Amino acid sequence: MKYDFTAIEKKWQANWEKTKPYAAITGDPRPKFYGLIEFPYPSGQGLHVGHPRPFTAMDIVCRKRRMQGYNVLFPIGFDAFGLPTENYAIKNHIHPSIVTKNNIKTFTDQLKMLGYGFDWDRVVDTTDPAYYKWTQWIFLKFFEHDMAYKTTMPVNWCTGCKCVIANEEVVEGVCERCGSPVVQKEKSQWMLRITKYAQRLIDDLDDVDFINRVKIQQRNWIGRSEGVEVDFKVNTGDTMTVFTTRADTLFGVSYMVLSPEQPFLDQWRDQIQNWPEVDAYRKEAARKSDFERGELNKEKTGVRLEGITVTNPANGETIPVFVSDYVLMGYGTGCVMGVPGHDQRDWDFATKFGLPIREVVEGGDVTKEAYVAKEDGIMVNSGFMNGMTVKEAIPAMKDYAEEHGFGKRKVNYKLRDWVFTRQRYWGEPIPLVNCEKCGWVPIPESELPLELPMVESYELTDDGESPLSKMTDWVNTTCPKCGGPAKRETDTMPNWAGSCVYYVRYLDPHNDKEFASKEAMDYWMPVDWYNGGMEHTTLHLLYSRFWYKFLYDIGVVPTKEPYQKRTSHGMILGEGGEKMSKSRGNVVNPNDIVNEYGADTLRLYIMFIGDFEKAVSWANDAVKGSKRFLDRVWNLGESCSDDENITPANETIIHKTVKKVSEDIEELKMNTAIAAMMTMVNEFTARGCSKGDLEVLLKLLSPFAPHIVEEIWEMKGFAAKYGKMCMQTEWPTWNESKTVESSVEMAVQVAGKLKGTVVVPMDSDQDTVMAEAVKLEKVQRAMEGMDVVKVIFKTNKILNLILKPASK
Repeated sequence: MKYDFTAIEKKWQANWEKTKPYAAITGDPRPKFYGLIEFPYPSGQGLHVGHPRPFTAMDIVCRKRRMQGYNVLFPIGFDAFGLPTENYAIKNHIHPSIVTKNNIKTFTDQLKMLGYGFDWDRVVDTTDPAYYKWTQWIFLKFFEHDMAYKTTMPVNWCTGCKCVIANEEVVEGVCERCGSPVVQKEKSQWMLRITKYAQRLIDDLDDVDFINRVKIQQRNWIGRSEGVEVDFKVNTGDTMTVFTTRADTLFGVSYMVLSPEQPFLDQWRDQIQNWPEVDAYRKEAARKSDFERGELNKEKTGVRLEGITVTNPANGETIPVFVSDYVLMGYGTGCVMGVPGHDQRDWDFATKFGLPIREVVEGGDVTKEAYVAKEDGIMVNSGFMNGMTVKEAIPAMKDYAEEHGFGKRKVNYKLRDWVFTRQRYWGEPIPLVNCEKCGWVPIPESELPLELPMVESYELTDDGESPLSKMTDWVNTTCPKCGGPAKRETDTMPNWAGSCVYYVRYLDPHNDKEFASKEAMDYWMPVDWYNGGMEHTTLHLLYSRFWYKFLYDIGVVPTKEPYQKRTSHGMILGEGGEKMSKSRGNVVNPNDIVNEYGADTLRLYIMFIGDFEKAVSWANDAVKGSKRFLDRVWNLGESCSDDENITPANETIIHKTVKKVSEDIEELKMNTAIAAMMTMVNEFTARGCSKGDLEVLLKLLSPFAPHIVEEIWEMKGFAAKYGKMCMQTEWPTWNESKTVESSVEMAVQVAGKLKGTVVVPMDSDQDTVMAEAVKLEKVQRAMEGMDVVKVIFKTNKILNLILKPASK
């Protein structure tokens, strides 16, 4: 019978749809396992073969866990708000909700086509009001606990998307989504105080099983640094505070620099003698992104503030003040001290503007370049610190600054509060109203969800305001507090909002009374294993940990961390090693592969393609190899004997393979697990395969290629015998002592020519092998009238006899 993958896969997908073998049961006495993937954004193009890589890996893990007796939760949903859908809707004049509905259907059909073991009764859609009701509810909790606030600040403005984007969404000066230039604008924005959780977001990484590079990226993004805040007195009577991690270099400060956004500039407008020049520079800086301004190799620009000076508190010197765009307002105080002798950027700036360059750590030639001091560098020209090492001088100057009242120790973080609003239509409405009398007021929880108005026009506005701002019937409302006139917030939440706690909503997705029941959260949390892309390490992963920790603090969720384990995968590149994209024409549609080879072949190939953690290139021709392997499995199913016992000759390879596949799945080494099963199939083909041998193979292969396995399982009578599908049986175990061969087949040669083979106990010595070799008829004939002059013996491999005519 032919392996008809199309008919087989449709048959079993229909069966699973009806029998629901993947349903998770809250409160079940079995041990629980919660496996999670990053839920997909349902784009118009549907899945490409990059999506199935992480999905298939976690599906394999979850299928193995079910067979090991766990109550497994493996859910799916759709992160469906966002700019791509809105942009598509605007371009094609189709409402985003219609686009989203169509895209979700396409994705759902494709995911089911690939045979994933999702619990489809728990599907969530972030654009469903029943879902975003709880996103809005959490925002109200942030607001209630003073964790959400509104402020005017410089923001990243995408000139293409025409909205504010987060720092994390700016890549090399352009928007990571549309590639348009990003510029700075002053805008009123809702912010979330993620910085209040900065230290906990670092510390609690010690309690979770994340791969090391994920932990490193999280720590680096948060950017903790210990230093001191130093007060410099300004000739205007003000105090300029600077944060520095290098207090040892205070005697080397020869100028100060302010960010173009520093409020001091407007405050000193009348004292700055060259204000028109300064103001023009500020306007020019506003047209640049933070990335452009912060580039180390760019030419340094700036303007001296004529009429403004500060006093160096370490030595009493009067030094000039500049404005320069390389100083960013978002980090520290927007004021930095220039130490040109020991910072190359400062050296470049000082050289351009003819400023003093003083050596305070010996070891270099500061007339040629800055000397970046090491901890064992010796202090010079630094008053009481002369002769100290840098390591000794840093705490000494901190003490001195605190004792003399011009400094205090401070821990700083690179992490900024999260800009949490977007000037777009297709996002969650923010459930607040602005009342002239009461200020910002939350709408009552009983009125949630606050739904997006269904309108015909959701075009972008040229003034940078949300399209919702033009919908006056929706905007104008009454204040829940005083009953007076009020206006709704017209900005919407960013696309990250819906993905921050979706994994909690999966636990109780149909509950309309609470975010999730205490019973469900206590039973399922934390997520046991979360796999996702490295590109989300500093965005989604950080944001979701922050939201969850806040919910923990207010008593909503039961654990302090949402994910116990986090792994990441490499991308699948197009043929030739380039990233898949429509413009390159190298996107591989999984439907095409499934139509030609079947879903099981696709699942197998994307796991066999290479190291899971590394990027790999797609190769259409190589897919055929996975199909040939499944053909051989199918042939074994038709040709195996009816003996239900393990074939003695196959016992060792079976135990070795069970061990290898079991361990490799836990390490996400799916490629070597598949290779081990291929080897076992080769052995079965060569030595013969019993029904007992086949049963073990089918159980091992079940998580990887579930459709073909269930068909052979039924065809060979296992389903009737056990009364259940293969996926519902127990995962095979191995005996360590049986993973090593007890005997070995060795080649016997005479003068290098093969004369036969002998089977001997593993690790037999030369005499034992020789005794068996001389029993071979061809060896006996060769030895007639000959003497053995030399024996070449390699344990477990060969015995080679060198002969010469016998002496008379």
